Amino acid sequence: MHHSFPVCRCASLLAATLLLATANPAAAQNSAATEFVPVTDAVLQNPADGDWLMWRRTLDGWGYSPLDQIDRDNVGDLRMVWTRALAPGAQQGTPIAYGGTLYMPNPNDVIQAIDAVTGDLQWEYRRDIPDDVNDYLGGLISVNRNIAIWDDMIIDTANDDYAFALNAVTGELVWETQLFDYTENPARHSAGPIVADGKVISGRSCRPRRGPEACVIMAHDAETGEEIWRRRLIPAPGEPGDESWGGVPYEERAHVGSWMVPSFDPALNLVYVGTSVTSPAPKFMLGGVDNKHLYHNSTLALDADTGEIVWYYQHLNDSWDLDHPFERLLVDTAVAPDPSEVTWINPRIRPGEVRRVVTGVPGKTGVVYTLDRETGEFLWARNTVTQNVISDIDGATGAVTENAELVFTALGQEVLACPTWNGGKDWEAGAYSPLTNTMYMPLRNACARMLATTAAGTSHYALAVRNQIAPGTDQVGTVHAISAETGETVWVHEQRAATMSLVATGGGLESLNKAHLHS
Repeated sequence: MHHSFPVCRCASLLAATLLLATANPAAAQNSAATEFVPVTDAVLQNPADGDWLMWRRTLDGWGYSPLDQIDRDNVGDLRMVWTRALAPGAQQGTPIAYGGTLYMPNPNDVIQAIDAVTGDLQWEYRRDIPDDVNDYLGGLISVNRNIAIWDDMIIDTANDDYAFALNAVTGELVWETQLFDYTENPARHSAGPIVADGKVISGRSCRPRRGPEACVIMAHDAETGEEIWRRRLIPAPGEPGDESWGGVPYEERAHVGSWMVPSFDPALNLVYVGTSVTSPAPKFMLGGVDNKHLYHNSTLALDADTGEIVWYYQHLNDSWDLDHPFERLLVDTAVAPDPSEVTWINPRIRPGEVRRVVTGVPGKTGVVYTLDRETGEFLWARNTVTQNVISDIDGATGAVTENAELVFTALGQEVLACPTWNGGKDWEAGAYSPLTNTMYMPLRNACARMLATTAAGTSHYALAVRNQIAPGTDQVGTVHAISAETGETVWVHEQRAATMSLVATGGGLESLNKAHLHS
């Protein structure tokens, strides 16, 4: 679940900042006025430098813009040129930028098309969400982090548990498809989909009060909205992984969601998704602490055509609500982890060999994991911020050993867990630059006193939490720059406030929370 604190629940502003000395507003205005050019799968897989067509711009999750006009020499000349109000609610949205238009996901299932040059509203779509949705979904229903574009449509998932498509020029509804009856199988859609070879791939946070049926990844035909496949994240009786639940009845297995945005490798035809914790979180309440409860807190590689699980890797048998659904960075890199900085290394690695990897910080623990993205083979892992829930990772197998002193075995037990359930890392995305072969991760130095309890008023994770700054620092926010090849720390930035999502650029900049820039 997401508990993150750096959120503005207010009527926020969308701000555009241009380099006034070199920008060409007339050219951008003319671009916006031309006939809409449909977005193909080929365009999504290789976008023009000036386009930002999805959550992290590209299907590999990099969060990298190759634009280099703004650099270290002129970034100080940036000035705000317009603002406009967004709908009230939790502001976590990233716009699509295409054809001179910003398509902005607003809170509460509002989508706006905005002229990128002037800030003028071109159209607005407000989905009519039933008044009782919050009674079933509970919390964070205003969040709308991202949308997708394909052909001449803007595509999203909504908290009335529909997927839908809008005409990108007019905002009119093109198609809508019911995913669930939210009164029977409630699922929260705080993040939207991607489009992978004409298929709308979406995940969700499945609410624990109705069991496992909404805990799925789904694929829909982008043209028609017709469902193609759905992949359960909690195995049913008779399916592989069923035995990992220790005999817990299927209808009592709950809350293994995938509430952030997938990545996609078109060459391998694999979709990469991450998953969340169970409910309750302490495993002694759910069949026993020795059971793995697949596929919680895992990376899954899914066949994009069928939804079949090609491989999976479990990052943590989680008793502390330390979800692992965050962005997966798909990088081709030499692999040569430095033993002086990387704690866990596969002994079979041939240093310097180029591998197709999935890397990054996938979960709230703040641990960097690098896996072979074709096979799921564990390659290396290392800590960033303070964490004490993982005591070891077997380099040869990738098997994770949790800290037994922190694993709850009874109600009433209290532990100091690092990080807290806010992370470590949370939904705020990191970035990768191919110029430096470095990943840049927004993190937090935070821990928590956690109590295993079912007392009234506590969360459906059976936890009560009291957050605190991690020992040994008074800085909450931190950004770690880490080599994708060696795992070495390139630099660390720390600040009192928490951090937000990052963008890397061809101008040699790393943008943090609109106010801090690093080379």
